[in-house]
Amino acid sequence: MSTSQSTAPQLVKKHLTSSILLWVRTDQPRQTGLDYWKGPHSGIISATPGLDEYRQIHLAEHNPGRWPVTEAVETAIPAERKVDGVAEVTFQSALAPLHGRKQTQLAYADEINVFRRTLLYAGPPNSSRWYDVAGPGETVGARALVYLRRRDGVSGGEFRKFVKTQLVPALAGTGALKELRLQTFLPWIEKLWDTPNVAHDNPDDQHFHASLVLGFTDATARDAFFTSDAVGEVSSQLAPFASAIHAYDVTAALTYVKDGVILPHYEE
Repeated sequence: MSTSQSTAPQLVKKHLTSSILLWVRTDQPRQTGLDYWKGPHSGIISATPGLDEYRQIHLAEHNPGRWPVTEAVETAIPAERKVDGVAEVTFQSALAPLHGRKQTQLAYADEINVFRRTLLYAGPPNSSRWYDVAGPGETVGARALVYLRRRDGVSGGEFRKFVKTQLVPALAGTGALKELRLQTFLPWIEKLWDTPNVAHDNPDDQHFHASLVLGFTDATARDAFFTSDAVGEVSSQLAPFASAIHAYDVTAALTYVKDGVILPHYEE
């Protein structure tokens, strides 16, 4: 896996980002829950002080797992743990989360109206990295969201180093990506997002340690990427570090707050 200067993606900016994995309630139609999340619930989150960006990532209902089959790696997404969407929240500063505590309490109370399970994954400041991989005028027409679970026996430092210095350049080097965002996570702690009347069960062997948002020109390019020899090579190099690679098709990435400004309408 090459880390040469020619394939290393340009780092746009380091951020402080949290991701909240979301499962909608099952006692109502799935689309009803997703629509409520897009509407009333988004307004609560958007009004939180100190946000640099707030984006909702909606995942396809049928998501068996996009990542190619890899020996000793879980690439099939278990149906009982399949995520419906992710709230991607990026803060203006390390202190910004403290300024939004009052609004966060409103979000806590509203979760029961739409979600049955929510899990917060957070990283330290500057652990969220956005890369410049699109050429002039290129836009994103399809996305995938990939979650990585660190293999037992691999230290957190080894895992993060591999992801940042080996995996990211290799993915960027395929030339297929028009968006590339990386998050590496601190150890998961339930009490950081212990909302009432909503499940937060997350067994130790189900924890994730990093995520990637991958953007493509269109769905055809996304299909070609995951079946390519290049991704097969990436996967063989990643296997010693990761015990699970869950790759989801994204149906929508909706931005409500951008550059610290609440948008009058979400951007896709």
